[in-house]
Amino acid sequence: MLKIPDSIHDDLIAHAREGFPLEVCGILGGTGDTVSAIYRMTNTDASNEHFMMEPREQFSVVKDLRAKGLSMLAIYHSHPETPARPSQEDIKLALTPLVSYVIISLANPTKPAVKSYKIHDGNVEPEPIETIKY
Repeated sequence: MLKIPDSIHDDLIAHAREGFPLEVCGILGGTGDTVSAIYRMTNTDASNEHFMMEPREQFSVVKDLRAKGLSMLAIYHSHPETPARPSQEDIKLALTPLVSYVIISLANPTKPAVKSYKIHDGNVEPEPIETIKY
């Protein structure tokens, strides 16, 4: 289970809406199974169908996580027009072991969906998200 504070959950949706119609992406950091930090990243692909995080930003995030004693818990991105489930490309590119993959769908703009998955060797397992109050 991935525990996400309400404020970060809201920020995920806000980021997806701000980037619409393109995909947005980022990293969630924290300890154990609880997220405590969100890092919005630049989608260098500037596409509505896929994303690529800016490498220098990724490096900076990893340094910041280490400095704060946090771990990378999840990689997130949006699906502007499709459901919150991994595409074949998402599955193929899920190469970071032990992290969650969070997808924010704006397919229904009035009711965004945020879902998490564990993806390993092409196998996709839905992961519950608990929103918590901080």
